[in-house]
Amino acid sequence: MEIQKEVVTTAPVDAATLLILRDSAAGPGLEVFMIKRHAKSSVLGGVYVFPGGKVDQGDSNTEFMSRLDLDGETLKQRLNEGELTTDQAVAIFVAAIRETFEECGVLFAKSSHPGFSDSKALIEEKTLLDILNQHNMFLRTQDLVPFSRWITPKMASLMTKRFDTRFFLAKSPDLQTAKHDNYEASDSAWMSPKVALQKYWANEIEMAPPQIMSLANLANFRSVDEALSAARAKTPAFIQPEPFDEDGVRHLTYPGHPKHSEREAVMGGPKLLRFVNQRFEPIGGFEAFFAND
Repeated sequence: MEIQKEVVTTAPVDAATLLILRDSAAGPGLEVFMIKRHAKSSVLGGVYVFPGGKVDQGDSNTEFMSRLDLDGETLKQRLNEGELTTDQAVAIFVAAIRETFEECGVLFAKSSHPGFSDSKALIEEKTLLDILNQHNMFLRTQDLVPFSRWITPKMASLMTKRFDTRFFLAKSPDLQTAKHDNYEASDSAWMSPKVALQKYWANEIEMAPPQIMSLANLANFRSVDEALSAARAKTPAFIQPEPFDEDGVRHLTYPGHPKHSEREAVMGGPKLLRFVNQRFEPIGGFEAFFAND
């Protein structure tokens, strides 16, 4: 990883990402599905992320309104963003489901089918809307629980693009198998949040700050239901990292840090990361990922 110095003046692009969760078979705790972006990807190439991407024009198709399990106004309320229109809120939910389907073959939709063991076959030469109409399916937007909202700062550390990304949590659907597409992603894995962070700390995988901080905030939950209940009980964390350079080192501050304009914390984990050893680290070492002060 290399820190870029360019100030990005373009407006952030709407995006959505989905953290698919399952209970760990090894004992209390949960696992999250992560994919490794293809090395040639224009956004975070070679980095482990959660399935997702930018909101496309097609996600705003009004036909989706008849293929939802919840109405658009309810989806807008769930995002808790007063400036959003109903159509924009719907498009964000649609994008999260569509990108997840395209990247790892998991489809959050109601159907008469017993399961989607070969769900990737559905998308060949068809749009998501085509699939829904052809199979009389409805998107399971109620399964997606808003978790956080991240806006890339103008002094973007790892990218030359800015995104306004909504992060969702959802329990992995029964009878579906998540796997990377070998196009946008070259590898994938189910990992507990702590194991993913341990692999990151051991330089076995690369991750960007939003993924690092999301994992740190999921690490202490003992089950998927516990994590989903906690997310439903609060408004999504709104996070605009505020970077600064000191002694040639990039620092990222988060709400609750003395140098951040928002003094009230909106999430657990460290309130500052700094770029050392070719990665972002909290002051205090590995255990500082799980600090809640």
